[in-house]
Amino acid sequence: MTEPTALLPIASGRRCWAFLRGELGARRGSVALTVAIGVVAAAMALIPVYVFGMLVDRVTEGAPTSTIVGVVTVIGAAAIAGGVFTGIGAYTVSLLGEKMLASLRERVLGRALHLPVSTLERVGKGDLLSRVGDDIAVMAKSLGEVVPNILAAVLLVLLSLVTMLGLDWRLGLAGMVAIPMYVMALHWYLPRSAPMYAAERVAMGERAQSLVSSMQGARTVRAYGMEGEHLARIDASSGKARDIAVTVFRLFTRFGSRSNRAECVGLSVILTVGFLLVREDAVTVGQTTAAALLFHRLFNPIGMLLYSFDDIQSAGASLARLVGVIDLPDDRSPGTEAEPVDGTVVVTNLRHSYDGVDDVLHGIDLRIDDGTTVALVGSTGAGKSTIAALVAGSMRADSGSVRVGGVSLDDIGSDRLRRHVAIVSQEVHVFAGPLIDDLRLAAPDADRETVEHALRTVGAHSWVSTLEDGLDTVVGEGGVELTPSRAQQIALARIVLADPAVAVLDEATAEAGSAGARDLEEAARAATRGRTTIVVAHRLTQAASADSVVVLEHGRIVEQGPHRELVEAGGRYSELWSAWRGR
Repeated sequence: MTEPTALLPIASGRRCWAFLRGELGARRGSVALTVAIGVVAAAMALIPVYVFGMLVDRVTEGAPTSTIVGVVTVIGAAAIAGGVFTGIGAYTVSLLGEKMLASLRERVLGRALHLPVSTLERVGKGDLLSRVGDDIAVMAKSLGEVVPNILAAVLLVLLSLVTMLGLDWRLGLAGMVAIPMYVMALHWYLPRSAPMYAAERVAMGERAQSLVSSMQGARTVRAYGMEGEHLARIDASSGKARDIAVTVFRLFTRFGSRSNRAECVGLSVILTVGFLLVREDAVTVGQTTAAALLFHRLFNPIGMLLYSFDDIQSAGASLARLVGVIDLPDDRSPGTEAEPVDGTVVVTNLRHSYDGVDDVLHGIDLRIDDGTTVALVGSTGAGKSTIAALVAGSMRADSGSVRVGGVSLDDIGSDRLRRHVAIVSQEVHVFAGPLIDDLRLAAPDADRETVEHALRTVGAHSWVSTLEDGLDTVVGEGGVELTPSRAQQIALARIVLADPAVAVLDEATAEAGSAGARDLEEAARAATRGRTTIVVAHRLTQAASADSVVVLEHGRIVEQGPHRELVEAGGRYSELWSAWRGR
């Protein structure tokens, strides 16, 4: 087992900014309202500091004690108003972020669900899973927690600087002395950390791929005694991700010391300048006090802003990976208004290559009449599953055509194809939730009676009726785990509910085992009765019951005809049949 040589693409920084502008531009009203509420909340937070400076001057001038009552009243009112607007602001920011996250998640998932099989085989599933899992989680945290804090901090910093300049321009400039130091800290940190965050996300994808590929091939790994090699591979990819994370944290702590230095220098300069200006009667003690408190109050928001670059860069790396999925070219055909007249399948000069160099199919010509069943037989690598995937529209051929009912798959279109052609493979997934919902994936409007009829057709109603809640039993993860044989019966029941003209069974009964093979094969025949059916036969008993058998070797058809005729012909199929009977 080899690791994929490539990962899914990663979007550039410019493309990510364009994506964000597009998302924000589509919600201008919400953005404007959010910013306006944030400005009011920040202003309310500054009023107590400004009023406290005024109080210092009034006390210095010998104002009566009753002055404190007015100051406390203003501070209390500002605190209440600030709390209300802060709460509303947090809600509007979260709402805006959740809408953007929902849009991002839906677009990524929508594109991921329609990725070509060849792309997934090339890059592996681990990278995609880490994007729709880990990267979406990072974005959810950023949009739900980090972005609201950043917006509040930015508005507070800007209004504080404006207020300090309003107190006295010299005090304002004194406070700005710290800005170059903050900028220098970022200038030191960002070029070093940004590549590390991007590398960390990639390393996490590689780690997920190593783990997933080993888990999926666990039986093969154990059969060949390769546990040590695969554990070493997982350990190496996990160690790489860990080492990058440690390096990033080390950079972050050094960055923190530089930001603390800027805080110390900024506050020292304000106090020094304020002392000199008060001595010259250029400003009051209250103004200096207010300026110092305003700057001191900025420690937390500025620190939060600087430290948020840690999350921002992680989110930026995740966003680049997600936008990379969204931007994958969609080569699905929109189709035309053409409708197949029946289930006749005609394959003409079909050629296909997975690596762009070696063809796995060499000019396949095949006709399957409406309502008949054809079994594809051949050794491993003969091209059986490739033909099945191309006829089902799961992949696009390099050249040649596939027509159903006189209409090419491109003219049928990707969105309408599953109404006419359905595929059941060896790998069947049972979705978590009520069993009836799992079945209704094929026919959302099906009533319970129709669903039960489909289960009876494939022989599954007997065991479904024994479940504690029947059709409403929760299956899959967190519920009742179905055996591979029962999961295949559910998949075949979906075929009955979908009612396509053409059914493709790619080793759909392989998981039954010897004991359940006959029952599952009978279920497959019942589900496909009356339909044009292509069966990738892993058991030659399936071929024997088919109307016609197509024998493939090295991507070419070497024999074709009814089972009895091929056995009597003494060719390649006869050899396979003799080996099957004598095993």
